[in-house]
Amino acid sequence: MIVPMKKVTFVILENDRKRSLTALRKSGVVHLEPLAGAGDDLAALKAQLGRVERLVSLMDGVKLPKGFFPSQSVRNNLDIKEAALKTDEVLSYFDEKKALEDEIVKTTREIERFAPWGEVDPADFAFLAEKGYRLAMFEIPNDAYDKIDSELQVIPVNGDGMQKRVLAVCAEEGRPAGMPQEAYLVPLPEKSIADMNKDVTNWIARIGELERQIFESKVFVPSIVALQKSLAKDIEFENVYSGMDVEEELAWLTGYVPVPEVEKVKKVVSENHWAAVFTDPEEDDMVPTQLKNSKPVQMLYPLLDFLGTVPGYREFDIGAWFLFFFAIFFAMIFGDAGYGILLTIIGVVLAVKSKIAGKPVALFNQLFILVSIMTVIWGTLNCTWFGISPDKLPEIFHKLTLPAFDPRTPDASTNVQIFCFVLALAQLSVGHFVALLRNIKEKSLKIFADIGSLGILWGMFFVVLNLLISSERFPISNIILGMIGGGFALSFVFSNYEGSIGASILESCKNIISVLLGVINFFSDIVSYIRLWAVGLAGGAIAQTVNQMAGPMLGHFLMFAGILLLVFGHGLNMVLNVLSVIVHGVRLNTLEFTSHVGMSWTGFKYEPFSEK
Repeated sequence: MIVPMKKVTFVILENDRKRSLTALRKSGVVHLEPLAGAGDDLAALKAQLGRVERLVSLMDGVKLPKGFFPSQSVRNNLDIKEAALKTDEVLSYFDEKKALEDEIVKTTREIERFAPWGEVDPADFAFLAEKGYRLAMFEIPNDAYDKIDSELQVIPVNGDGMQKRVLAVCAEEGRPAGMPQEAYLVPLPEKSIADMNKDVTNWIARIGELERQIFESKVFVPSIVALQKSLAKDIEFENVYSGMDVEEELAWLTGYVPVPEVEKVKKVVSENHWAAVFTDPEEDDMVPTQLKNSKPVQMLYPLLDFLGTVPGYREFDIGAWFLFFFAIFFAMIFGDAGYGILLTIIGVVLAVKSKIAGKPVALFNQLFILVSIMTVIWGTLNCTWFGISPDKLPEIFHKLTLPAFDPRTPDASTNVQIFCFVLALAQLSVGHFVALLRNIKEKSLKIFADIGSLGILWGMFFVVLNLLISSERFPISNIILGMIGGGFALSFVFSNYEGSIGASILESCKNIISVLLGVINFFSDIVSYIRLWAVGLAGGAIAQTVNQMAGPMLGHFLMFAGILLLVFGHGLNMVLNVLSVIVHGVRLNTLEFTSHVGMSWTGFKYEPFSEK
C-alpha cells in the first residue's frame, strides 16, 4: 500500500537553525520539500565532492597488475579528514601522470620530426652563430632544388624520393635571399634530441613511480567512498540550511512525514521547542511516495528501482499484481524448463552463500529464484527442455505436460496464443477493477465508466479471438456487440464525470476522436500480449537451431567444439531472453496494464532527511 502522509511546516529561531536541523535529521523521518541553497560553504562542499567522485571514477579503472602486493605499512582505515587529504594527494598522482604522458607524446613527435636530420642540438647552432656562421635548416622538394640561387651557400644533409634537406648559411635570421619559396624553414627544437630522449626516459620512469603510488592507493578506496557519502550528507544539510526561508528572527521549512511517524515528529518538536503545523496534503502538493508491502511483494522493489518507476502518491499500489503477472511473463518469454532449472540453481547457490556469510538473501535474489521456478513450471507444462525436439524426450516429460500445450497436440501453438489473450483479459480486467473499487470508495459515478470499460474489454476480447484465432470457434454474437456498444455508452457518459452528467457528456463530445481511439486501444492492448507467445517461440527456435548445429559434432572427435557451441549458443539465447523480459515483460506491466488502471507513474520516492 501507499503510506498516507501528513504535510508539516516547522518554524524555528533563525539563530538556532543548525542545531534544529541536526535534531530533525537525527529523527530521520521527514521528507523535505526541494530547497535551492547557495553560499560559499555549499560551493566548497560541492567542489570537494566533485574531486572525490572524480577520484572514485579514476580508481574504478585501475587494475592491479599480477603479482602486485601493497606495502604492509599502508594503513587503509582513514578518518574523514585523512581521506580528504589522501584524495588530493592521489589526484595529484593522476594529474601529474596525465601531464607527463602529454609531454611524452609531444616530445616524441618532436623527436620523430627531427629524426631525418640526425642529432640536432640548438646549442651547436648558437655556437656557430657566435663564430659568424649562422645556419638554417630547410626541407625543399626535389624538383625545386635547382631553383636555389647559386650564390647562396648550402650544405646538403640528406634526402629521399620527395625532398632534400639542406643547411643554408644566412647573413641574418630568417629566410635568406635566393632560397625558393617552396623551401620549408625548419624551426630549431627547444632542446637537443639527446636531451629530449633523456627527458622521455626520465618521464617514463617517473610515470612508473606514480603508477606504483596509485596502485598502493587502491587500499584507500573504501575510506574515500565513505568520504563521498559523508560529503553528500553534508551537502544535503548545507543545502537545507542555506535554502531555508528566513525572515527577521524566524526560519521555516516544509516537508512530509508518514502518518505512523507523526507522533515521533511531534515529540521532537516538543523537545526542541519548535512550532509545527500538521495538515493533510493538498491536491497540488508534490507528495513523496512510500510503499509498504508484504515481504513477498518487496521482491519487486529492485526491479522498480532499476526501472526508476514510482507510483504517484494519489495513484495505486499495484505491486502484488505487478509481481504476479511479471513472474508469468518472465516464464513465458524464457519458456524452457531446462533454462529455468539452471537459473534456479544459480539463484539458490547465491542465496546459500549469503546465508553462510550471515547476510540476508537480497530481494533481487529472491525475485530471481521466484521467476526461475515459474520458468521451470511453464517449461514443464509446455514440454520444452533445452530446445530438445519433443519426440526425443522421455515419455515422463510428456506426462508432466499440460495436454493442451503439449507440442504433439495439433493445436498446441494456437492454445498458447489463446492463453496469451486470456492473460491480457485477466490483467486488464484487474486494472479496471482496481479503478472501480477506488471510485466505489469515493462514491463517484465514474464507477459506471469503469463498468463500461470492462464491457468494452470483454467484448473486444472475443473480437480478437474471432479475428486472430477462429471466426468459427469464436463467432461475434449480439451479446458481444451489446457489451461493446453498452460499454462505450457508459464510458462516453461517465468517464469525465465531476458532479454533472451533462458536463461529462459535453467533455466527451469535445474529445470524440480520443474517445473513439480509446475503443481501438482496447483491441490493440489485448493483441499486444501475443508478444509473449512470439518471443517465447523465437527463443525456442534459437535453442533448437543451436542443438541442430552442435548435434553432428557430439560423439566424434569434435565433441569438445560441440560442447562449446552448446554452451555459447544457449548462453547467448538466455541473455537475449533477459533483454526480451526487460523490453516486453516489463512493458506489459508498465504500459498496457497501468494505462487501464489509470496510472502514469508520476511519483518520486520518499527519501527522509536523515543521517544515513
